[in-house]
Amino acid sequence: MAFTLPALPYTTAALAAKGMCQETLELHHGKHHQAYVTALNGFVEKDAALQGKSLDEIVKLAHGNAAMAPVFNNAGQHWNHILFWQNMSATGGGIPGKLEAKLVADFGSVQAFKDAFKTAATTQFGSGWAWLVMGADGKLKCTKTPNGSNPLATGEGKALLGCDVWEHSYYLDFRNRRPDYVQNWLDNLANYEAISI
Repeated sequence: MAFTLPALPYTTAALAAKGMCQETLELHHGKHHQAYVTALNGFVEKDAALQGKSLDEIVKLAHGNAAMAPVFNNAGQHWNHILFWQNMSATGGGIPGKLEAKLVADFGSVQAFKDAFKTAATTQFGSGWAWLVMGADGKLKCTKTPNGSNPLATGEGKALLGCDVWEHSYYLDFRNRRPDYVQNWLDNLANYEAISI
């Protein structure tokens, strides 16, 4: 069964007032994400070893295998973006009490979490992602991955929040100001309500 582009959980204009314009979403979702899905389906169609496997299985199978790097890149980006769209909301930014308590317990404060996340996002050289993950020890931590990699592939924990720091995510809205994009994303777009801990 072919992989498909998931529908956005909001309209392409819904996040404009929060700092992500309609054109950004149309290009990012409709063009970039669609291209990953199309390429992944092409690889699956040509490789019997991939057929019938879930997206998670393909990401894990292809990770670290140089011969499967193109498969990993597209599968990883499809996986990442599925989470990314769910991680944003037109009513984002508010942190529910249970998550707030966990952030305070594991980072010292909500601000310390945001600082750690922003550091991960802004120190990722070139394209990549910043993540809030739940580690195997039950502690929350911030991490980053290059290009299309993710915590599923690296085994760093369960991804709860993922922020795309490829330039196409923010260039129309923030130009080259990645720190401003990340701060706005954390404060106004992040859908903390969707995180279950």
